[in-house]
Amino acid sequence: MRSFTLSLLVPILAQSVRAHTTVWSVWVNGVDQGSGKGIRHPAYNGPPLATNPPFGTNSGFANGPVRDLSKIEMRCNVMGDIPAPDTIKVKPGDTVTLEWHHNNRTVADDIVDTSHKGPGIVYLSPDPPVGDSWVKIQQEAETTPGNWYTGGRLNARKGKQDVVIPQNLAPGFYLLRGELLALHESDVAHTANLNRGIQIYIACIQLQVTGTGTLKLPTGVTFPGAYQEDTPGIVYNLYISTAGQHYTIPGPPVWTAAAPSPTAPAYGPPVGFTINPR
Repeated sequence: MRSFTLSLLVPILAQSVRAHTTVWSVWVNGVDQGSGKGIRHPAYNGPPLATNPPFGTNSGFANGPVRDLSKIEMRCNVMGDIPAPDTIKVKPGDTVTLEWHHNNRTVADDIVDTSHKGPGIVYLSPDPPVGDSWVKIQQEAETTPGNWYTGGRLNARKGKQDVVIPQNLAPGFYLLRGELLALHESDVAHTANLNRGIQIYIACIQLQVTGTGTLKLPTGVTFPGAYQEDTPGIVYNLYISTAGQHYTIPGPPVWTAAAPSPTAPAYGPPVGFTINPR
């Protein structure tokens, strides 16, 4: 049910990915599960490095944003309904870390360009997701004016986005959906200017929650559908004066049973490839 090979991934057109990002690995309580494990990778651009122009160093799993709010890619990115070959086991209360990178999985990687400022959001859904099954369990935007999560605190954390699996969550298969919003072109809606609009970076992780919990996820939102052009936080001018201008994170409120953003765990050594495999 969950198996597939990289041969199913198809090439897509080269795109400008100078400042883009995707999840390369997942950690549980500071233990790296291994590069690529449990991640529903988006489409494949070709081999890495400069051996296959015009893709160059930006090859590998596509790391560009989703812009069209009406597309199925809003759920789990390009080809996101194709299951990954493996699933990560977690328990309620565990800290799961999504490790975002741009070009390579090293401490020197830029994660995402610092101009790409905006919030970071995490949703959780049963797997497979059906209808309004996506529940928001974490969000972070500005702590002080100009101190954004995406392009700021996430970069300082070397791309590590930590979230707690809700306590007493019922066992089963789930999708954890990490989302980064970049607001540097969101002064207009994408439909009004196809070269602009909010940039949404999405990664879905396959989880198996174990244990004897009894807490079920409540009704959530749908993807696509949760965000519209008139949803607060979708069209937003990042560059005007922030005096009196409050940014509203799009989507529903965080589930009341969700935990606050955790203190980062002690991370062990990374495991697996640091450049996308051919």
